Amino acid sequence: MKKFKKDDTIMLLIDHQVGTLEWSKSKPKEMIVSRTRMLARMAKALDIPVVLTTSMEDHAQGPLIPDLKELLPEEYENRIKRVGITNAWADEDYKNAVLKAAGNRKNVIMAGLTNDVCIVYPSISMVEEGFDVQVVIDAGGSPTQIADDIAQQTWEKHNVRTTTNNQLVAELIDSWATEDGQKVVSILAEEVLSKV
Repeated sequence: MKKFKKDDTIMLLIDHQVGTLEWSKSKPKEMIVSRTRMLARMAKALDIPVVLTTSMEDHAQGPLIPDLKELLPEEYENRIKRVGITNAWADEDYKNAVLKAAGNRKNVIMAGLTNDVCIVYPSISMVEEGFDVQVVIDAGGSPTQIADDIAQQTWEKHNVRTTTNNQLVAELIDSWATEDGQKVVSILAEEVLSKV
């Protein structure tokens, strides 16, 4: 298993929109929001580039959750507004934004709504183009648990790894005693452990 490090990783938060959040029934909405906040705060603390995207903001999907505008204001302003392309990686504007932000980084942390549509396809597409991808499953959801399970089975068959916030933090932070460890442990406590 390839170990992700903060210096070789990029984070993609896909379609965490107020409408798509309502469609995600496989996990409690509060869990999805707190885990997404955790990822955003961790990326900021560790200087991991983040690219945000939305699909059809002026339709039922709605705008991004307010938390992302608050935590990542620059990334929010630069978000890629897709016009309905389900596989975000197939959207040229999005792909170009990701490649620019990634530079030489080949490790991808990905989370979004919904797993069964908005995550399964770009995660597989990126692996096919040489990236290593981990999907943070507790920062996303699907309309049903069955849909979540099938999405996970599908991406794992294509060498996309499944992870959780806690597991990802432990991978990125070798020691809680380091400066990075101290930064992230308080975020983890506030956003995840206090809400278990």
